[in-house]
Amino acid sequence: MKLTKISALLSSVVLLGACSTSPPTTPPAAVSSAGTAAAAAPASSAPQQNAVDPAAVQAVKAMGANLQSLRRYAVSLDLTGERVLSDGQKLMHSARADLQVALPSRIRVQTFTPTSQRVMYYDGKKVTLQFPDSDYYSSVDFSGTVGELVGRLRANYGVELPAADLFLLGTPAAPLDDLQSAMNAGQALVGDTLCDHYAFRQSGIDWQIWLSTGANPLPQKLVVTNLGDEARPQSTTTFHWDLKPSFADSSFTFVPRAGAKSIDMVPVKNQ
Repeated sequence: MKLTKISALLSSVVLLGACSTSPPTTPPAAVSSAGTAAAAAPASSAPQQNAVDPAAVQAVKAMGANLQSLRRYAVSLDLTGERVLSDGQKLMHSARADLQVALPSRIRVQTFTPTSQRVMYYDGKKVTLQFPDSDYYSSVDFSGTVGELVGRLRANYGVELPAADLFLLGTPAAPLDDLQSAMNAGQALVGDTLCDHYAFRQSGIDWQIWLSTGANPLPQKLVVTNLGDEARPQSTTTFHWDLKPSFADSSFTFVPRAGAKSIDMVPVKNQ
C-alpha cells in the first residue's frame, strides 16, 4: 500500500465522510459504511531532482517505530475538513474522535459530529460497529492485530478508521517509496509542544506533519492538501495523547443494551 493512500486516510475528510451520514432511523437491510478519499490527480510539474531529504523520511520512520512500541494509550483527535461547493466556495466541517488502544489486538473508537456518533469495539475476537443514536449495531468475527483489522475493514467493508496510519506507520504496510519531495520545514509549537515540522509531496497530495521533539516522537498535527482539486481543499488532524490511560479492559467488548437491534454489515462489491 502506498503512503499516498495511507496519508489520505489520516485526513479528516475521510473521517467526516464516514461519520456525517446519519444513523438509520428505520431498520435497513444492511449497513455499509464508507469513507472514500477523493481520487487525486498526479501533480502537473515533475519533481525536482534530489528533492527528497532522507533525514525527513527517516524522521517519519522513527516516529512510526515509536508508535509501534506503544502498548497501551489513548488519543483524542480534533478533525477539520474542507468541502468545496460548485462555485469554489469552501465550507469547513469538524469532528472529534476518541481512541482507546491496547496493542496488539484491542481498540475502541468513538467518533462525534454535530449530528451523530459512531462507536467501534474490537476485543481481539469480534469487531462491532454501534450506532448509539438509533440503537443499531453490526458485528463480525475477527482475530488479528489492530493493523490487520484496519486493512480488513477497509478492503471488505469500506470502513475507514480515523487515524488508521497510527497502526500502519512503522510496518511494511506503510512504505515511503513514492515520494516526490520531502523536507524539514523547521520547528514550531503545536499547543505547548515543540515539534519538528516536515513537508512531503506524493502523487496527488501534499502533506505536512508535526512530530514532537525528543527521543520518543509522536504526531501532534497533520495537514493534507488535495492537489487533485483546483481549490486545494485541506484537512487537519490535531492529536492529544495520553500514554498512561486509565480505561478498563472491558471497554473493548461490546455489550448490547436491552432492545438494541443487530443488522448485517454488507461487504463491498468487488469492481
